[in-house]
Amino acid sequence: MNVPPEEELVDALDDDGNVIGTVTRREMRDQNLWHRSVFVVVVNDNDEILVHKRASWKDKWPDLWDIAVGGVVIAGEAWEQAAARELAEEVGVAVELGYLGEDTYADADVKELARVYHARTDGPFTFADGEIAEAAWVPVSQLRDWLAGHDVCPDSVALVLPRLDAP
Repeated sequence: MNVPPEEELVDALDDDGNVIGTVTRREMRDQNLWHRSVFVVVVNDNDEILVHKRASWKDKWPDLWDIAVGGVVIAGEAWEQAAARELAEEVGVAVELGYLGEDTYADADVKELARVYHARTDGPFTFADGEIAEAAWVPVSQLRDWLAGHDVCPDSVALVLPRLDAP
């Protein structure tokens, strides 16, 4: 049974990251509740990062560029399972993931406890779920310059970019 995205169940978290209940995605968004999310940085063998423009129908930050694929973790879902699911749904690949770290992000729109993963692949990619309106490769060494010229999701910049700069 396919559930509309706004009715998917997600774990609501307290300020310390503990699960305190289950709510719909709509409730989580409407109340800006803490929740779990995953980001997967896709890099090819030429050390280029896959960037993409989000679809105009997305509930947060439509039409903005992003430097990682990912999304909200479903209630009870394991972190790694969520990362693999998002990678498969958004770009149509299944590859081994490397773990890059965990952190929080909060603003007036989103409060999330996030884990960041890394996938090295040249594809081929498919964008079957329609969440990605446009995609491009950017050399990792030129990413900061690219960011300066694009409107990009603030959470992925805050959570992912520092991990790309790490050794």
